[in-house]
Amino acid sequence: MKAMILAAGKGTRVRPITYTTPKPMIPLLQKPVMEFLLELLRQHGFDQIMVNVSHLANEIEGYFRDGKRFGVELAYSFEGRIVDGQLVGEAVGSAGGMRKIQDFSPFFDDTFVVLCGDALIDLDLTEAVRQHKEKGAIATIVMKSVPLTQVSSYGVVVTDDMGRVQSFQEKPAIEDALSTNINTGIYIFESEIFKFIPSGQEFDIGSQLFPKLVEAGAPFYGIEMDFEWVDIGKVPDYWQAIQDVLTGKVKNVRIPGHEVKPGIFTGLNLKVNWDKVDIQGPVYIGGMAHIEDGAKIIGPSMIGPNCRICSGAIVDKSVIFEYSHINQGVQLVDKLVFGRYCVDKKGVSVDMKAAALDWLITDTRQATPAKFPEEQQAIAELLSQEVG
Repeated sequence: MKAMILAAGKGTRVRPITYTTPKPMIPLLQKPVMEFLLELLRQHGFDQIMVNVSHLANEIEGYFRDGKRFGVELAYSFEGRIVDGQLVGEAVGSAGGMRKIQDFSPFFDDTFVVLCGDALIDLDLTEAVRQHKEKGAIATIVMKSVPLTQVSSYGVVVTDDMGRVQSFQEKPAIEDALSTNINTGIYIFESEIFKFIPSGQEFDIGSQLFPKLVEAGAPFYGIEMDFEWVDIGKVPDYWQAIQDVLTGKVKNVRIPGHEVKPGIFTGLNLKVNWDKVDIQGPVYIGGMAHIEDGAKIIGPSMIGPNCRICSGAIVDKSVIFEYSHINQGVQLVDKLVFGRYCVDKKGVSVDMKAAALDWLITDTRQATPAKFPEEQQAIAELLSQEVG
């Protein structure tokens, strides 16, 4: 069976991570989120998969290649052009991306599934397709019910008693919400859907195709299903996802490495004296990391491969990406460190280099920063509070 993964977006709400990493490649404890999607599709018999790519397309194509090592067949549809020898992404919208593939050669010739490439799910796709066909739908949205207090963060789907889609509300106020069923970005289509998608122009599934289907009175349904859905739409979502994985709330992601102590998982060849550090799980520490004597790590936290956490540094409920050097005395609470950026769990970012603060956080592949004097200790402590 055939499917499509939407992977062409720039991921602006997940910056600074997406400056160098496309959203489908954002790792959940060392494994890209799109890899989980491929595993799910394969489990339910979807083994011919198209992926539209644009922003940092080479990162996605270089990792997944033809899909054989993941048990599927993959092909890519690039959206953009070459300017001065460089690939420049120019996405044509989610529905436009589908149309571009179909116009090249009619790939989608039967029922097919479309998934957003930036969410972790464990949906029973087989059952979803069964319900879609049972209703005789040309298009189906898989919905998930959320508490009323959360509707303002999502796109709300309003259906009648038979499940037929009536209207949409984009992030409505709680008092205005007409439903608690939200759009999860999981869609099932028949090939006839292309009658509603114009060729050669930017066209979006949610904001353009779906309203067009409602207006035309097409057999367009929403089905509510109970499943695990971890959306990585914004930096705070990603920070929370890592927290939930480490605490066991996300069931289909296994903490990698070896459990060397209760709740403490590591990769290969750490440099650490366990008797001289304070590490409180759940914590994952990647391979070739160096945890100096006197460092403190409080879980749930993730320390990426090849990091160095210096003596006196504190990492508390934080996510530290690979090759990060956290200097002595730095205190990180509810933070995400990615390259030269330190981000709090609300998404507020500080460029450490631009702020001339890279003596606090830098790259382990650079010359090791000198230990800073006592008068700078107060600055380090103040920064750790202000970034939050």
